[in-house]
Amino acid sequence: MRRENTHNIQLSDHFTYGKLLRYTLPCIVMLIVTSIYSVVDGLFVSNFVGKTPFTALNFIFPLLMILSGVGFMFGTGGGALIAKTLGEGHHRKANDIFSMVVYGALICGIVLMFFGIGIVRQVAVFFGAEGQLLEDSVIYARVYLIGLPGCVLQYAFQNLCATAGKPKLGLYVTIAAGVTNVVLDALFVACFSWGLAGAAAASAMSQYIGGFIPVLYFARKNTSLFRLGKCSMDWKAMRKVCTNGASELLNNISMSITNMLYNIQLLRYIGEDGIAAYGVLMYVNLIFLAIFIGYSVGSAPVISYHYGAENHSELKSLLRKSMVILGISAIGMFLASEFLAKPLSLMFAGYDAQLLDITLRGFFIYSFSFLFSGFAIFGSSFFTALNDGLTSAILSFLRTLVFQTVTVLLLPIFLEMDGIWISIVAAELMATIVTVIFLAAKKKRYDY
Repeated sequence: MRRENTHNIQLSDHFTYGKLLRYTLPCIVMLIVTSIYSVVDGLFVSNFVGKTPFTALNFIFPLLMILSGVGFMFGTGGGALIAKTLGEGHHRKANDIFSMVVYGALICGIVLMFFGIGIVRQVAVFFGAEGQLLEDSVIYARVYLIGLPGCVLQYAFQNLCATAGKPKLGLYVTIAAGVTNVVLDALFVACFSWGLAGAAAASAMSQYIGGFIPVLYFARKNTSLFRLGKCSMDWKAMRKVCTNGASELLNNISMSITNMLYNIQLLRYIGEDGIAAYGVLMYVNLIFLAIFIGYSVGSAPVISYHYGAENHSELKSLLRKSMVILGISAIGMFLASEFLAKPLSLMFAGYDAQLLDITLRGFFIYSFSFLFSGFAIFGSSFFTALNDGLTSAILSFLRTLVFQTVTVLLLPIFLEMDGIWISIVAAELMATIVTVIFLAAKKKRYDY
């Protein structure tokens, strides 16, 4: 057994609370830094370019997340299969799958880049953009999409680095990409006044840093579990990667479609100020949910390994400890969001009193969703790690599409603007209830 060098932690170890947190911390920080990309773009655009460009960025961003979500599919689906294969003792086969997954992610990223550039205007028009909002949305998206191959690889490596026993590599690369994004945003937007195009270019260039540095690392002789090289195309394994990771892709697509529906409802009930306020909430949501997602991504290889090794006592221990960690984190995030609501709103909307009032009201209600969202996110990831892609996909589909779509369409009819914010809380609560039901129902099958 080769060692996974995260404070000498091995996937085969018994994981205490401290060891589990140490192993997942790099992934958590990595996801937070990745989320900051969007926050930095929004901060510079809102303060240096204006409210309509800021609205356009938030309006078109769900489409960009749909296209980049294929990276999560390759990363989570591939990571689960690779770790399970390692647990079964087949290192060479695991290395071949690793190489195949990386190459597949790159090819898909290139294809989707051209596809996205071609359809962005039609999509923006379909969802109601017109005039300057439409033009700004198209400008931002087309420049941003130039970096899509790097973005897809970066999302894939968020999981693959942890599976390779190098979560710190993923963390360091993501920090480097994040710093690049901040510096280039300041240069392109604040100094050169390139507006939305400058913000998008900063993101695109930073994504190539985040996506291709790991490629260079794994292509050379290294101290990780894997090395990129020649591999035969294993269609059966690739189907397993895609079907198992489909839940994460579906989760990403569903969230993006739901965000578009929120934008439509906000335009109807509030106007452009509503989309701008929702954008501020989404930035906080991205960072806070990154903690839950990062923990889920970081713990997935451990769960997959022990499942493959048929170590059921460790599976039970991992699930129990994860529930405790998520519960404490949920309470902490709720309290932090209530405390930080005003200073964060002032950062993005302090220049407009009406927008600030709408944002603060949304913050107060939206914060309650953090009490529930982590459990549903982990539940879906847990079943992905068990290579049960169908259950994971069902949970993702219900949480991010069915529950949120139903609530955001119905609640505003009775509660108007507040109904839009409450719908998110209601959807996360329902998703948590369903997750608990599935965990109980599948307990005997997987013996956790």
